[in-house]
Amino acid sequence: MNSPHRQQTPHREQVSLITGASRGIGRALALTLAERGGTVVVNYKKNADLAQKTVAEVEEAGGQGFAVQADVETTEGVTALFDEVAQRCGRLDHFVSNAAASAFKNIVDLGPHHLDRSYAMNLRPFVLGAQQAVKLMDNGGRIVALSSYGSIRAYPTYAMLGGMKAAMESWVRYMAVEFAPYGINVNAVNGGLIDSDSLEFFYNVEGMPPMQGVLDRIPARRPGTVREMADTIAFLLGEGAGYITGQTLVVDGGLSVVAPPFFADAGEALALPPRPTRDA
Repeated sequence: MNSPHRQQTPHREQVSLITGASRGIGRALALTLAERGGTVVVNYKKNADLAQKTVAEVEEAGGQGFAVQADVETTEGVTALFDEVAQRCGRLDHFVSNAAASAFKNIVDLGPHHLDRSYAMNLRPFVLGAQQAVKLMDNGGRIVALSSYGSIRAYPTYAMLGGMKAAMESWVRYMAVEFAPYGINVNAVNGGLIDSDSLEFFYNVEGMPPMQGVLDRIPARRPGTVREMADTIAFLLGEGAGYITGQTLVVDGGLSVVAPPFFADAGEALALPPRPTRDA
């Protein structure tokens, strides 16, 4: 049975907006999408030079791009960002809510200003941005939110950001239902330990245990890469994910599926054997 809903036209040039796209996962995604052609809108807050460098790399990779300075922590910034996209492109196919920020503190040390800023930086821009994106997705589209494994697991100093990410994943489910009649899919990508500036910053918080102790317990035994995150997001934005909506894909090397007693801590008698072969 044919669906009455509009679907993305796969062969037209795609317009993609990524918040916080001058570095890290956002930059990696911009370059990944550039390899498909189309236009990538690189949003940034402060570092114009870094944003312009990303735009240049997008164009070298085969896409088109332009940078838009906008502080999405403010409602005015979100509005200005989408006004610029509307003026320059007239439409939008992909909106990726990537920008994030938080203070890492224990719950008892959080002040009202920490809570207000975390909401303003992490959750509100996603919701307001999605509202604006829908108005520009004239032929269907895709919305993806960046989450983290702190939304489903508790660890030191992450309660504020983890709580916002959990709320974001809930909003994804509600948006998926409400936006489906418009031909718009909404999903989230939940990253574990991803090798980026943000990861280094988090593990440099005073008192944080060494990162290696966590890496030893990840089944994959390594952090993920920003390219692996970008590839997952790009999949959700692509033709092959047309029937996926309201979901959170976890990219964490198996971190969220292990629990104590950890395999890494088991004695020799319980050590995992080498991979079996047909010759054994």
